[in-house]
Amino acid sequence: MAIDTGDTAFILICTALVMLMTPGVGLFYGGLVRRKNFISMIALAFIAFSVVTIQWVLFGYSLAFGSDIGGLIGNLEFFALRGVGMGGEGIPDLLFMVFQLVFAGLTLAIVTSGVAERVKVGSFIVFGLLWTTLVYDPLAHWAWGGGWAAQLGALDFAGGTVVHISSGFAALALALVIGKRVGFGAYGMEPHNIPMTLLGGALLWFGWFGFNAGSALAANGLAANAFVVTNVSAAAGALAWLFAAWIRGKPSSVGMISGAIAGLVAITPAAGFVDAMSAIAIGAVAGIICYAALLFRVGRGLDESLDAWAVHGVGGVWGALATGIFAVAAVGGVDGLIYGNVSQFFIQMIDVAVVVVYAFVVTFVLAKIVDMTLGLRVSEEEEYVGLDISQHGESTQV
Repeated sequence: MAIDTGDTAFILICTALVMLMTPGVGLFYGGLVRRKNFISMIALAFIAFSVVTIQWVLFGYSLAFGSDIGGLIGNLEFFALRGVGMGGEGIPDLLFMVFQLVFAGLTLAIVTSGVAERVKVGSFIVFGLLWTTLVYDPLAHWAWGGGWAAQLGALDFAGGTVVHISSGFAALALALVIGKRVGFGAYGMEPHNIPMTLLGGALLWFGWFGFNAGSALAANGLAANAFVVTNVSAAAGALAWLFAAWIRGKPSSVGMISGAIAGLVAITPAAGFVDAMSAIAIGAVAGIICYAALLFRVGRGLDESLDAWAVHGVGGVWGALATGIFAVAAVGGVDGLIYGNVSQFFIQMIDVAVVVVYAFVVTFVLAKIVDMTLGLRVSEEEEYVGLDISQHGESTQV
C-alpha cells in the first residue's frame, strides 16, 4: 500500500494537536497550584515531553511496537529508529512513530499531578524515564503492539487504559509515596489563576480532536465519528459535573472544565466503537462519577490535589468499561453488552483490572526506589519558598 498524502497530512496535523495538549496540561495544572509553583508545573510538562521524546526514539517505540515477546513487551528491532523510515502503509512509519510519541509525552505530563508543588526536578527526570520504560511502554504494547490485551480482544481506541488509567493511578501512587504538602488541610491552598486553568482546559479539549480522531490513522469516516463523539462526550461531562456541583453549592467553572475533561477521558477508549447517543451517556456518567471520586479523595485527605486520579484514573476505568457496554458493530465492527455481546464486557473488565494493579503497584515501587536513592521531595524550606524559585530560580512576581 502506497503512502496516502491526504492521510499523511491529516495525521501530521493530529500529531501537532496532541503535542499542544502537553503545555495544555501544564497550564491547567499551573492555574490550580499556588502562584509560587506556577512556573514549576508548566516546566514539568515540558520536561516530561522532552524526556519521553529522547526515550521514545532510542528504545521506547521499539519496546511498545517491536515484535511481541510473550505478550508482554516488544523487542528492540526498532532501537534508535532502525528500520523506521519515510515509507509505510498509508502513512510513513516515521509519522506513526511520532504520533505515538506525543501520546507518551502527554501521559507523563498528566502524572505530575501527583507531585505538584513538592518534587525535585532531577528526581522527576529519573522517575519519568523509569516510568515510561517500565509502565507506559508495556501498556502500549499490550493494547496496540500485539500484546496479551490485544490478543484477548480488549478494545482501547485511543488510550483509555494506556494513557488515562495508567497516569491516573500512577499519580495516586506517587502522591502516597511523596506525602502531603506542608500545611495541607491546615490552611487554604486555593488555585491562584482559574482563567489559566480554563485556558489549559480549552487547549486540552481542542487537542483531543487530534488525540481521538487521529487514532483512526486515516482521514475517513471512523475519524469523523471519533471527532463527533469526542465533542459530545466532553459537553455531556461538563454539564453533568456542573449540575452535580450546583446541587451542593455553586456551578464552578473549574468543575465545569474538569467535567469536560472527564468526558474526554471516558470517550477516549470508545471513540472508534460507539455512536453519538452513547457518547452522551458515557460523558454524563463520567462527569458524575469523577466528581464523586474527587469528593472521596477530599474526604480521605489525600493530597493528589490536581485530581489526575479522580478524572483520568476513574474516568479511564469507566470509559474502558463503557466501551464494552456501548460498542456497536456499525461503528467499529464489535458489539458490546447492550447489543448482546456479554463476553466483550468481561474482556474489558479483565483488561481494566490488570492495568489498574500494574500501573499502581509498579509506579509505587519505582517512586519508592527513587525516593530512597535520590529523594523525591524538596526540603521543607524549598517547599515554603516555592518551586519556581527553589528549583528554577525564576518567579512570576513582578
